[in-house]
Formats: sequence, C-alpha cells, structure tokens
Amino acid sequence: MLKEDYDKCVDYLALEHETAKNTNIDTIKMAFRNFRERIVSNFGTELDYSFMQSEKKFSTEESENTPPNTTVVFVEFANKKDFGVLKVLFDDTSKKILNINTLDVKEAIPSMTTFWLYGLLAICVPIFNVYVIRKIKRSDLKRKWLKYLGVILLNVPAFTYAAVEGFSFKILNFQIMLGISFEYTGYLNSAWSFGLPLGGLYWFFKLRQKSNLTTESLADTPMGEKQITAE
Repeated sequence: MLKEDYDKCVDYLALEHETAKNTNIDTIKMAFRNFRERIVSNFGTELDYSFMQSEKKFSTEESENTPPNTTVVFVEFANKKDFGVLKVLFDDTSKKILNINTLDVKEAIPSMTTFWLYGLLAICVPIFNVYVIRKIKRSDLKRKWLKYLGVILLNVPAFTYAAVEGFSFKILNFQIMLGISFEYTGYLNSAWSFGLPLGGLYWFFKLRQKSNLTTESLADTPMGEKQITAE
C-alpha cells in the first residue's frame, strides 16, 4: 500500500467472503489510497512493524463479539519518533483480510529504560513472597496452607507502570500471582504491576516476632536447666 501497488493490496483481501460480495474493486482501491494518505501524513513511509496480539471475543453483548470464523489482529507500526496501531480482521478460512483500519493512536515512542527499571522493582515482590512462604514452611505454625494463600492472594493495592501512560495506582486491585503481573505487547500495552505484599509482610513480622520471643525465652533460662514449653 505504501508503494501504491493497490492491485497487490486487493490480492490480500478476502473478496470471496460473503461480507465482501459485490464489492467494487475501484472503490476498494480508492479506499486504499485514502488510507495510505492518512498513514503517510501522520507517520511517513519508512515504518517498522511488530505483532502485538490476536484475539477472539465472546460476549453476551452481540456488538462486542468477534464475527464468526474471524480473528482480530493488532499490529504496531512506528517511525523513528511515533507509533500507531493497525486493527486487522482476518477471515479464518482464507487467511485473508476482511477489514483493516487504524486505532485512534499516535503516541511518542516511550523510553523503555524506566519501564525495565520499574520491572526490577516489581520482581522484588514475588521474591519476597517466596521467601516468606519458605519461612512459613520451616516454621511450626499450624494450617500452613491458609498462610500460603494469604501471602499469594493478599497483595493490594496495586502500583502500575505502563510504557505509554506512566505510573498509576489502584487501591482495590489485587495482584494474586505472588503479587506481580506483566504485559508486553507493543508499546501501547506494555505494563508492570505489583501489589503491596500485605500478606507477606504480616507473616514476615509475625515469624520474626515469634523468633525473637523464643530467643529471649532461651536467654532467660538458667544454664543447665531444661525448659519445657507447650503450645
């Protein structure tokens, strides 16, 4: 399309699909010309492309469903400064395009350095939670599985850093997978999230307090005297 080879563009379309029957080829070529002008005026002709994601939606609301036997694919395109997103509807049978358009996106390419540095901070949360789980396992606590669930599930509120939108905070957002979530599907949807490890912090200090009490109790016991305790 950028090279203005509209005949080849038409070859990639699923014209045999029932939704495309009786479509005028000249009308399609004119649509491609207009589409090209919009892309070139905003982003130029030297573009890089990367796959973001594909999806099929099933919803109780008819308008939200992906049409039968089709797949929606999102492709990111970018020049040296800005990026946009293509939304392409593919026919599953012919593997050709039924519809293509751009999302209302033109954003400056973000610096990913801050994004990955934030990721290092986020990774500390599951490491800490795993450490606390190991401490619980080695302790003499009863019903340990309840403590494990508390550490795994009780990670709230959530702190998120998105490559494009930056930092955000959600007070009632639980991060249940050991306190972290990660998405990396193009600049637009790349984000790290971690929850404050409330469960892990609670049991960390609880076990530390228990350890301190045990140490103090042993220190108060006279030399050579056996201390018998029962819980």
